[in-house]
Amino acid sequence: MGKRSYSSEADYVVVGAGSAGCAVAARLAEAGEQVILIEAGGSDKSIMFKRPGMITMIHSDPSLKKRFDWGYYLSPQKHVLNRKLPATRGRVMGGSGSVNGMIFVRGNAENFDSWEAEGNKGWGYADVLKSYKRMEDWQGPASEYRGKGGPIKVLENPHICDAAKTFIAAGADELDVPVNPDYNGASQDGMHVIQENTGRGIRYSTSRGYITEGTLSTLEVQMRGVVSRVVIEQGRATGVEVIEKRGERRVVRARKEVILSAGAFGSPQILMLSGIGPAQHLEEKGIRVIGDLPVGDNLHDHLFVPMTYAVDNSPHRSTAFHFGSGIAKDRFKPGETFMAHSVFEAGAFVHTSLSTGVPDMQFFAIPWSYPPFQDEPVRLRPDKRPSLSVFSTLIRPKSRGTVRLASADPMAAPLIDPNLLSEPDDLKVLVEGIEMLRAVMSNSAIAKHVKEEYEPGPAYSGDKLKDEVLRRVSTVYHPVGSCRMGVDERAVVDPELRVRGIEGLRVADASIMPSIIGGNTNAPSMMIGDMAGAIVLGETL
Repeated sequence: MGKRSYSSEADYVVVGAGSAGCAVAARLAEAGEQVILIEAGGSDKSIMFKRPGMITMIHSDPSLKKRFDWGYYLSPQKHVLNRKLPATRGRVMGGSGSVNGMIFVRGNAENFDSWEAEGNKGWGYADVLKSYKRMEDWQGPASEYRGKGGPIKVLENPHICDAAKTFIAAGADELDVPVNPDYNGASQDGMHVIQENTGRGIRYSTSRGYITEGTLSTLEVQMRGVVSRVVIEQGRATGVEVIEKRGERRVVRARKEVILSAGAFGSPQILMLSGIGPAQHLEEKGIRVIGDLPVGDNLHDHLFVPMTYAVDNSPHRSTAFHFGSGIAKDRFKPGETFMAHSVFEAGAFVHTSLSTGVPDMQFFAIPWSYPPFQDEPVRLRPDKRPSLSVFSTLIRPKSRGTVRLASADPMAAPLIDPNLLSEPDDLKVLVEGIEMLRAVMSNSAIAKHVKEEYEPGPAYSGDKLKDEVLRRVSTVYHPVGSCRMGVDERAVVDPELRVRGIEGLRVADASIMPSIIGGNTNAPSMMIGDMAGAIVLGETL
């Protein structure tokens, strides 16, 4: 079969087929615009990406992971024992939304109202709620807070195990918080069953919901091409340069606009390679400066510390036989096994003593063992006992860092330095979250099922615990903020996502967040893509 011939021109060129990119490309194509969507990776049609339960295999096998991951690592983190943590980013249709845990969290209403208060008109909670409702197909009826009939199916796992149920009950009792029937509804606070973007036993990324299941005759998807730069002529973006798998270069022209949706690492990297970024940094790399903007600043991410308990009420064992049995059963009873859902079953949004009015701590619970030190070259084998792993998760980090170019070579990985735990309060919140989880796991509602805490273990407390957190802490792979939206000199894009000083160029992905939302960032990235489509088309949601 000969090589497919791709088009070289369209009304809009969208770079990156991730959670935001698929959404904005589809919104424009639905309106009849000719759109080219460029993705560096390949198809997401494999069962590896379709079946929610395959997430365990995806992330536990390094040889498998490298097929869909960019392979990035953070720069040595000086406040985290100089560790080089992995910075997993999906290189496949659907982007990171094809390889994540499928936890569907919109964020706290205050997050978006704070964006609006900074001058980002149209991004308050009342505005983004319209987009969230439009894009989702919630398992229940449409309501003031929930949408029905959208491209992204969202549901609660109806089959959570007893370990997850007792964790929810224990947390509610021990922390004196409610069991929240819908953390994406009127209030975020309390213990809850995880909501996930799945349906009929299938992962609903934006690639599936917007592209695969859409009817988009004016959309062309071009895979396995790396965008090296935006072509800018007389102050206007007119297209992008693409490097093919074998090294050939070609230009794809945009008659109207170029939209970067390459994520919090990719979008700033492409902008800087194009001459848009901190002038001194670009000059040092030998790149002609077209726009002196703070591209790559304001990078931040959520952090978590995993803990694992041996329990007698989890049905799962982290063994090849148990996992293989689940795959086999799924072939005969698709949608009825653990393969049909996210491994994450329960969670919470709660307050530490450092909270300033909205939850600053998120809990996750999975009824599996979770091996520590995920950034080590040689992975530790998970414990084979029935287990419950719980996570202390910092969701309002104060630490900020940067994305920079390693060189002018577009194939070189960027320098990613979120400056983790540079702000002391971030470590305090994580440690307090661990102490809260220990109290929850000692509550009578679950304590009778607990055999022991084996990761990190009860021996770690006080200063010893703080030191151990530095060894175990990991990012949640939720990088944001590196192309900040705003109306001041710290902004890269304005509230309509237009790159300042450049015509015909926008950024639409998690990089535009002025500050990270309280919770997982996949659903907000989908929303940003959906909002971008409406903004470009001049629609009122």
